[in-house]
Amino acid sequence: MLLTKEPIVTSTVTATPSAATSGATSRRTHLVLAAVLVTQLMIVLDAAIVNIALPDIQRDLAMTPAGLSWVVNAYTLAFGGLLLLGARAGDLLGRRVTFLAGLTLFIGASLAGGLADGAGLLLASRAAQGAGAALLAPSALATLMSLYRPGREQARAIGWYTVVSASGAAIGLIAGGLLTSVATWRWVFFVNLPIGLVVLAIAARVLPGGTRSRGHVDVAGAILATVAMTSVVYGFIRAAEDGWTDAFTLVAFVVGLLLVAAFIAVESRVSAPIVPLRLFADRDRSTTYVARLLLVAGSMGTFFFMSEYMQLVLGWQPWQSGLAFLPIPLSVFAASQLVSRVIAGRVPTRVVATVGLVLSGAGLALMARFDANTTYAAMVPALVLFGLGNGTAFVPLTVGGLARVAPADTGVASGLVNVTQQLGGAVGLAVLVTVFASAGPGAADRPGASARALHVFVEGAQRGTTVAAAMLFGAAVLVAVLMRHPAAPATAPAPAPVVESGIAEAELVQA
Repeated sequence: MLLTKEPIVTSTVTATPSAATSGATSRRTHLVLAAVLVTQLMIVLDAAIVNIALPDIQRDLAMTPAGLSWVVNAYTLAFGGLLLLGARAGDLLGRRVTFLAGLTLFIGASLAGGLADGAGLLLASRAAQGAGAALLAPSALATLMSLYRPGREQARAIGWYTVVSASGAAIGLIAGGLLTSVATWRWVFFVNLPIGLVVLAIAARVLPGGTRSRGHVDVAGAILATVAMTSVVYGFIRAAEDGWTDAFTLVAFVVGLLLVAAFIAVESRVSAPIVPLRLFADRDRSTTYVARLLLVAGSMGTFFFMSEYMQLVLGWQPWQSGLAFLPIPLSVFAASQLVSRVIAGRVPTRVVATVGLVLSGAGLALMARFDANTTYAAMVPALVLFGLGNGTAFVPLTVGGLARVAPADTGVASGLVNVTQQLGGAVGLAVLVTVFASAGPGAADRPGASARALHVFVEGAQRGTTVAAAMLFGAAVLVAVLMRHPAAPATAPAPAPVVESGIAEAELVQA
């Protein structure tokens, strides 16, 4: 359609709609919101749901401890490395097309993972799941942000998004424990099929197309970002097995750093970069990216240790270990709703984020004291404190990552918010596994019956969790020192409904 200077009235009708039209618009918007939230839950959940099932997977597929960590990292690396490409694809192809394609790939890869009869196929399916999630996540968040203008309604929507983002990992551990106990580990993959197919059917009917921009995909940037991340993470995992002086470890780090430098050089020169470097010019936004990365790095690594600790040290069944994490999502829900409904707009973003990070760090510091004799009653305060902190911090960090972003950069900014989360999960797990292995020979193996093996495992978990707590305290310092702008006012009006699509004006296609 050719653009004219005259407004296209039928696309932007904002007159007071009839009750029937208003109700239909509201229902459509709620369906879109539900599809986005369930999708985000699946994406985050799948990064953690396999943790409880790892001992069973290791036994059935005869995987080494180092190979087992790749069951987690194959997903997070593919997800994080391709997120920016997924964000750009959403800009070029439209969010609806990209969302549906990503969800289809995600469902198919989940089926393949559940049917895997060897380590190779399982890791390949996990990487394919990550690729599908990379197409899904930016379109989901950008769609959510377009449903409401900045203000109280948007803050509430982000509050719900925070609930699933911050508690998805804990929910994944609970679901993984129940599925592994009731059925087999394969159902941690199969469970995505019925949920994904329902979301696919709903999204195909109600999801808006979004704006489309002209341009091309920065393939070189996408490849450099993915390979650079993979190389760095491989270096950490290799160091955990063979030490920091190992030649392959050093080569992996050097190659990773060189590729990062090449990525920055490419992005500064191409006409349509996959990551516009101007997004990092805003100090507050850059600070929230780093803080979010550190928050997820400490959190995901801790989930890995805690799930192994509960089963291998305390001797709990998978369903017991999964349910033990229940205080975390409950606390996340309570804190995020309090922040989004009451605190947002009244307390500066910097203060809310700092308090949340400190609370989460304190929870991890308490977890670092767990040993072979710790009771569940002693664990609950640490789990609750950690959950309250996550629920408090994720809301302002999500808002801050998208604040003051130009409309043309909304998609890639949404992608960066998710990139920091997935990169934090992959790098954090790799770093903490390396710290874990420093406890002594055999720390990364399953503890045997001997007291010595048990002691080494507990010592490694304590060291890893201590470093995770330090990451969150470091993030709190960064936010407190570097962030300047207060939170956006919470009194902005809700957007006028668009009769034709039921979606906010920002979502109209002008192509």
